[in-house]
Amino acid sequence: MAPRNLTSVSRFLLLGFSEEPELQPFIFELFLCMYLITVFGNLLIILAVSSNLHLHTPMYFFLSNLSFVDICFTSTTIPKMLVNIQTKSKVITYEGCIIQMYFFTLFGGLDILLLTVMAYDRFMAICHPLHYTVIMNPQLCELLVLVSWVMSALHSLLESLMVLRLSFCTLLEIPHFFCELNQMIQFASSDTFLNNVVMYSGAVLLAGGSLTCILYSYSKIISSIYGITSSQGKYRAFSTCASHLSIVSLFYCTGLGVYLSSASTNSSHSSATASVMYTVVTPMLNPFIYSLRNKDLKRGLKILVGKVTLKGPLS
Repeated sequence: MAPRNLTSVSRFLLLGFSEEPELQPFIFELFLCMYLITVFGNLLIILAVSSNLHLHTPMYFFLSNLSFVDICFTSTTIPKMLVNIQTKSKVITYEGCIIQMYFFTLFGGLDILLLTVMAYDRFMAICHPLHYTVIMNPQLCELLVLVSWVMSALHSLLESLMVLRLSFCTLLEIPHFFCELNQMIQFASSDTFLNNVVMYSGAVLLAGGSLTCILYSYSKIISSIYGITSSQGKYRAFSTCASHLSIVSLFYCTGLGVYLSSASTNSSHSSATASVMYTVVTPMLNPFIYSLRNKDLKRGLKILVGKVTLKGPLS
């Protein structure tokens, strides 16, 4: 197809997972359930932390922010896909595609940065316990979250502006369930060298830099844990960061798996299926990982549920 000027492109087609009509009801119900579990699970974490004074600590402050970002992260892709299935339309406007790509990149970057901040919090709590409350004060915690938002917003804005300079074919079919940055660059009809440089540089600096900071923090944490004499003290120290380590492993392993699979196979539908792991499954599992392994959070959830139950009969 002949290239068409960027300003004249009005819509794209999101092909999704499968074009078989008999599979659409199953896909709709599956992703609707996963989306509702993600939203309600993370919302419970936010409400439990905000309503319980015992959970007003840096660790749970960052966790509630991560839960909010996970809700937004999933909401940038799944509702549009569900609407497309329900209306039997695969169309997304050019403007809608750019907006979706911007917010997906924004919240994906925020996930990475918040996980890094949480690793730093665990490093300070275990390696410098005497100075922890002084250093990790509310002002610093808020500043770290604000800096994460600004960095991710700037990165997402840069990537989106780079895509705006590209031109596309008259009819662009995207074999994915959302407008992913990599897919947009891959299917552009103009030169994408600069876009690839910016995209991979951003990935190395953001994801690679964050992973390096996380690994460094945990290397220091492990050294500190080995220095603890009592087995109970070692278990208590490790249990405070086990949930975070599980989420980091899940997020990075699934994200890396997606891009390795997309690089090794020519099937874009396989890449779309693999993308579900870090776009939907990981945010859905985060509340379960934290609530099942954390006694304080489980207690906070029970208190929250108790308050709601008591208000019900009174109202």
